[in-house]
Amino acid sequence: MSRAADRLRMVIDHLDRSAASIRSSPTSGQTFSHSSPHKLRYSFDTGVLTPEQRLFYEENGFLLIRNLVSKADINAFRKEFERICRQEVNVPGLVVMRDVAIARSEFVPDQRAVSKLQDFQENPELFRYCALPQILKYVECFTGPNIMAMHTMLINKPPDAGKRTSRHPMHQDLHYFPFRPTDRIVCAWTAMERVNRQNGCLVVLPGTHKGTLKEHDYPDWEGGVNKMYHGVRDYDPDHPRVYVEMEKGDTVFFHPLLIHGSGMNQTQGFRKAISCHYASSDCYYIDVRGTTQENIENEVKELAEKKYGINDVAFKDTWAFRGRLVQGERTTL
Repeated sequence: MSRAADRLRMVIDHLDRSAASIRSSPTSGQTFSHSSPHKLRYSFDTGVLTPEQRLFYEENGFLLIRNLVSKADINAFRKEFERICRQEVNVPGLVVMRDVAIARSEFVPDQRAVSKLQDFQENPELFRYCALPQILKYVECFTGPNIMAMHTMLINKPPDAGKRTSRHPMHQDLHYFPFRPTDRIVCAWTAMERVNRQNGCLVVLPGTHKGTLKEHDYPDWEGGVNKMYHGVRDYDPDHPRVYVEMEKGDTVFFHPLLIHGSGMNQTQGFRKAISCHYASSDCYYIDVRGTTQENIENEVKELAEKKYGINDVAFKDTWAFRGRLVQGERTTL
């Protein structure tokens, strides 16, 4: 371990000590008042993250791990995605989304018609991603040992059709989630091929995870906005940005309050990524009525009524039935 890492380890060990174990001694006959340092808020010391990684996540709200998922697994997920697009397999509860700019006349039963698969928890092959040991060992650093897979997606960002609709507005994932505490939720997002600024990589605003949940709604974009693509109403456009360029198998973990989005795909190919949002099973549901999240609650209820004919479903129930335990015990969530 380097000297810098040794020093960081000492700092973290000090920060992770309980306040009761910290003592100050009077010097030169005078007693000074000191505020006790806080624990690292956003991660646990499980022995997986280095001191540098823990401090980076603490300050920035995201962490990129290179070459975490094998090419064999990525290729298997891609083949299953293509089978679903060809309608060769039926997946209960799966939501198939299409880019708003794709005309209905162009719909064909292959990946060109599909911009995202959502809620694939009933597909054993795709859901295998959510239980990969190498993913979960990092997830545990943020959620603790009892882990629920709450939200699954395979994104197939299409070449932009000239309307700039392949963009994803800047947003905070917590806007969609009626469970807390916030700091025990994390997203794992894995590139299924090279992801860069040309094909619409993630862009993040480092440090914004330290703020609060902001108001979200559909942005007023001339070319239209894809369904459920809400954006932050008010954020500092001059905040420094990081474009998270990745290679196949790289995985980024990020906090649900981190403001992020993605640019349009300016290439002729599709940009694929697979992701899962995890939460500690010790999390609990909240009532979002009367909060900034009420608009997404109403939209989800409308979709549930349209798709399943259910008109009295609770927002939290739409999450509870999708959640799957992937490690430890299911407690309150």
